Amino acid sequence: MQRFLLIETSTAVCSVSLSEDTGIIARRQSAEPRVHASMLAVFIDEILRECGLQINDCAAVAVSGGPGSYTGLRVGVSTAKGLCFGASIPLIHVSSLELIAQLYVEQAPLRDLYRIFPMIDARRMEVYTAPFSATGSGTGMTVQRTGADSAVTVTEDSFLRELDSGLVVFTGDGAEKCRNVISHPNARFVPLESHADGMAKAAAKAYAEKDFRDVAYYTPFYLKEFRITPPKTDAAGG
Repeated sequence: MQRFLLIETSTAVCSVSLSEDTGIIARRQSAEPRVHASMLAVFIDEILRECGLQINDCAAVAVSGGPGSYTGLRVGVSTAKGLCFGASIPLIHVSSLELIAQLYVEQAPLRDLYRIFPMIDARRMEVYTAPFSATGSGTGMTVQRTGADSAVTVTEDSFLRELDSGLVVFTGDGAEKCRNVISHPNARFVPLESHADGMAKAAAKAYAEKDFRDVAYYTPFYLKEFRITPPKTDAAGG
């Protein structure tokens, strides 16, 4: 039996879960705005205390490594790296999009729709997304990536090739804003909050395959460069 600390901070939701193999035994979550930096360490401490464990009782720490919120990813990854360095345990990367797709196949009612585009809100009408398919059945159902991550500005013509081929699920916190733009009859929208629970199977698989990241050099996958918007000034230049 292996325990994994799972950290997800790539969206507006800050969440931490503890898994044994692929089963979740404890979790914490907050959807309050901008609490990642203040609540992440609190959640980790609460979960470990609740289970009577220390961090070195975990086989590894898994972190959602992007794409997603620049600030959220920085907070999650720096915390995960610090824990791994201090406890001398491995660091595991899990795609922020993969964990949303996994949550969908585990929780959503439309399990027969195996073409899945998890979406993370990237502001305005842009989303981070990637195509996934589902394999297996029942509690053993997992997701498999079928294409690369991309930043997409959603229009009525987005994803036409996929939609013309059959039913497609759009899920995650970026899906809802696409509902009124993509009107194709084969589109299904299932808004879903990201949560660290969706990392359990990917973390266990990566650990079994010894797919670990270098604690010293690992950085999040931002997908897009971070841009600082200059403050507006009045007409007088003040």
